[in-house]
Amino acid sequence: MIKVLAIIGSGHLGQQIAYYAISDGHFDKVVFFDDYNTDSYIKGHKILGTTCNVLNEYKKGNFTDLIIGIGYKHMLKRKLFFEKFKNIIPFASIIHSSCWVDKTAIIEEGCVIYPGCIIEPNVLIKSNTILNISCSIAHDSIIGSHSFFSPRVAIAGFVKSNECCIFGINSLVIDNINITDNVQLGAGTVVISNVDKKGLYVGNPHRYIR
Repeated sequence: MIKVLAIIGSGHLGQQIAYYAISDGHFDKVVFFDDYNTDSYIKGHKILGTTCNVLNEYKKGNFTDLIIGIGYKHMLKRKLFFEKFKNIIPFASIIHSSCWVDKTAIIEEGCVIYPGCIIEPNVLIKSNTILNISCSIAHDSIIGSHSFFSPRVAIAGFVKSNECCIFGINSLVIDNINITDNVQLGAGTVVISNVDKKGLYVGNPHRYIR
């Protein structure tokens, strides 16, 4: 059976996911759905229409699995599309073959793990989360659903990050930290205490901006 991945969102993130899905051997073919791109193809992959067409195209057998390719600028849309189609359409998880993932780690549906990531024992990465290149998640940590980690984020052990968080490039969280929903860390931010208020944090140590 040919495995066909459908990606919601044909922008740069969706195109990256398509590249890894094909080049790393996870899928045979990729198609897109996009509410703003009216082209028929992008990077050689067919755009089947807007997100209104997703369910009908799945019922027609035009794809086998779904993934959300909407980036960090539209976090609510990432979450809403995932919740709309979960339990109706199978969600893929793509873990690049260059990653090291301990056998005790759990990666839920809809996740994309980019090349070079390290995921240690007893880690839980919840659904619809993206870890970009070379992220490290240490033992016994939990990463909440619908989150987006930029390249080289480092999470120490026993960290709990809740849903819809955005961690900027090279941000770091020390061990035994809890982070609430809807937190954004700027590039290079170092978190050394619990974050109980949603918003943007930057600096070393982290400080609230807005």
